[in-house]
Amino acid sequence: MLVHPVAVPGSGTRSWTVLGDDDVPVVPVDRFLAYLTDIGRSPNTVKAYAHDMKDLWQFLGFRGLDWREARLEDIGEFVAWLQLPLAGRAGEVAVLPSAAAEVCVSTVNRKLAAVSAFYAHQARNGAGPGDLLAVWQRGGRGGWKPFLHHVSKGNPYRGRAIALKVPKKLPRILSAAETQAILDACTRLRDRFFFALLHVSGIRAGEALGLRHEDIAAAECEIVIVPRENANGARAKSGGRMVPIGPDLIRLYADYLHEEYGGIGSDHVFVNIWAEPKGHAWSYQAVYDLVLRLRARTGIAFDPHWFRHSAATRWLRDGVPIEVVSTLLGHSSVTVTSSVYGHLTAEDARAALEKAGWFSGKEVSW
Repeated sequence: MLVHPVAVPGSGTRSWTVLGDDDVPVVPVDRFLAYLTDIGRSPNTVKAYAHDMKDLWQFLGFRGLDWREARLEDIGEFVAWLQLPLAGRAGEVAVLPSAAAEVCVSTVNRKLAAVSAFYAHQARNGAGPGDLLAVWQRGGRGGWKPFLHHVSKGNPYRGRAIALKVPKKLPRILSAAETQAILDACTRLRDRFFFALLHVSGIRAGEALGLRHEDIAAAECEIVIVPRENANGARAKSGGRMVPIGPDLIRLYADYLHEEYGGIGSDHVFVNIWAEPKGHAWSYQAVYDLVLRLRARTGIAFDPHWFRHSAATRWLRDGVPIEVVSTLLGHSSVTVTSSVYGHLTAEDARAALEKAGWFSGKEVSW
């Protein structure tokens, strides 16, 4: 089986499909992925769901099941199958209990979300075994309450029948020394400006790749994130917003335009300058190729998203209100920001206690 890109006729929008062993699209999956594209899901989301559906179809084929015959117990077996090594999934080797899982818990949950969405979509269209992974629950005492629970108190809400418990992980951040090492390893102003922008603004890599010159207000020292379709697939994931930046970054932008960008006729800020096709918007793949080179030069196994985590953590440690941080990041609510960054490391806790004088003045001696 194969996940394959497709162009939506008439719009040029890129989508994805899953080809069977006969190189023909798997019809129910193809319709589901087309629906996701039609309602505006990002190409990256559709691609991820395509890979998830490919895994489901491979599992069903291995079990000799038609997708319409699957039951909840089969999805439970699918969860166990996903965590087997690839050779173990095909039954080629025996898997020891001590073997490491092939995918992490959060990846399994994402695949379950895709499977749930697929069966819910089929159920709404009168096909399949129904909303296979849905379970109707009631908000109990001390439990999570759905939005407007006070209005619909006592009414059941849709929940997930299967979800693995995800261990809490702190976001990965870069120290000032690591950030400086990455910037110094950039041999071109375009590359240096790209990572400096991520460091200062906390925007996503995709939002930076979608920037146009008109989105940078040099006099006001602001950038505007604008939701739009871009030829390089870059998207503003969480809608439009304004983000302040400093004058030093504006000067670096001006140097980049003067020394490298030159007379390139493009409205995109980040473009191919030395690689073909010259003048075209810089792509995700080009960024990650650069990241691999910088990892080799610096010895820092970083990801572009770490700059976003680092900016948010730095703002919160410096006392920026969480409501402001949430707005700068483009989160849908403060709750989202709190769930990701509402943590204290041992270092943060010690600094807060020292600032409060907890370790200096003692009311009780021992």
